[in-house]
Amino acid sequence: MILSVVFSVFVACAVIQTTYYILFSTFLFGLKKNKNNITEVPVSVIIYTKNQAKIIQQFLPSILEQKHSKFEIVLINNASSDNTKDVVELFTKKNANLKILNVENNEAFWGSKKYALTLGIKASKYNNLLFTDAKCKPVSKYWISEMSKKFTSKKTIILGYKKYQKKNSILNIFTRFENLLTAIKCFGFTKLGSSYMAFGSNLAYQKSEFFKVNGFINHMKINTGEDYLFIKDAANNKNTTFCISEDSFIETDTPKSFSKWFTEKKEETRIIKKIQFKHRFFLGFFNFSKLLFYVLAVTLFFFYPWKIILAIILSYFLVQYIVVGISAKKLKEPQIIFLLPFLEIGLLLIQISIFSANLISKPDHWK
Repeated sequence: MILSVVFSVFVACAVIQTTYYILFSTFLFGLKKNKNNITEVPVSVIIYTKNQAKIIQQFLPSILEQKHSKFEIVLINNASSDNTKDVVELFTKKNANLKILNVENNEAFWGSKKYALTLGIKASKYNNLLFTDAKCKPVSKYWISEMSKKFTSKKTIILGYKKYQKKNSILNIFTRFENLLTAIKCFGFTKLGSSYMAFGSNLAYQKSEFFKVNGFINHMKINTGEDYLFIKDAANNKNTTFCISEDSFIETDTPKSFSKWFTEKKEETRIIKKIQFKHRFFLGFFNFSKLLFYVLAVTLFFFYPWKIILAIILSYFLVQYIVVGISAKKLKEPQIIFLLPFLEIGLLLIQISIFSANLISKPDHWK
C-alpha cells in the first residue's frame, strides 16, 4: 500500500516537472517581429558603476560604438572612491552623447544603488530607458537597436538576456547553466503573461512606467532587487515582453570564485521571497517537486521494478533535453546540454545549501 502511494507521488512529480518544462518552452515559439516600430526610437542608456575605473575603460567603448541613430549614455558614478570620475570625463571630451552623473553619499540613502539609479533616470533625456552595468558588454553593435525595437504603444517593459562569457572551468559551466535555467523561467513566465523577474543589466522600460509606480519607493530600503522588485510593481500581461535575438545579448564575466557566486545566489534567493506569492509558489513547487522526484527515483529503484522507474526517468530526461536543448541553442549555450543531468543534480544540491544558509543567517542591511 505504502509502496503504491510512493510510486504514485513519484509519477506525479515526473508529470509536474515535464509540465513545467513544456510551459517554460512556450517562449521559444510564436515570436513575432515588430513591424510597427520601423523608425528607431531615441534611447537613454543608463550605466551604473561604483569603483570600476579599469572595467569602464574596457567596456564603455562597446556602448559608445553602438549603431543606433539617436541615443545618449548616462553613466552613474555612485560615490566611487577610485578614479572613475576622471576616466569617464576623458571619454566625455570625445563623445558628446555621454554624460556622467556623480552621486554623493548622504545620510538617508548611504551607498544606495536605487537612489543613484533614480537620479540617473531623472537626469535622462529620453523616455525610452535601457539599463546595464559597467562590467557588461553587448555582443553586438546593434544591442540598443534590437532591444528598443520591442517598444510599442503597448509594450513598455522589455526583458533582455544576460549571459556569462564562456571559459574552461567548472564554476563557469555551473554559472552558465544556472543562468540559462533562470532565463528559461524568466522568459517562459513572461510568455505566459506573468513576469516575475528581469536581468537588471539588460532591461529596458519607459520612464513613464517608472514614475507610474513611484520608482523604487516600495523597496528603497532593500539594497538590491532593483530588477525583480520593479518588475513586481510595474509589469503586467499587457505591457511586458522580451527580446532574445542574439544581437540583443549582454555578456559579462563569471564571478571570480564559487563563494562570490554563492553569496550572489543567496542574495537573489532573499529577493525572490519579496516577489508576488503566486510566483514564489510556482517557483518553489518546481524546485520541491524536482527534489522529490530524484529522492523517490533513487528509493524506488530498490523496491519497485527498475525497468518501470527507468522508463519514467528517461521520459522526463527526454522532455528536459528537448526544452533545455532548444533553449540553449537559441540563447547560444549549446555545450551545456551534454552535461545536463550532472549539472541539474549539482545545482539542486547547491540550492539546498543556499536555502539552509539563508535559514541560518539573515542580511543585516535589510529593514
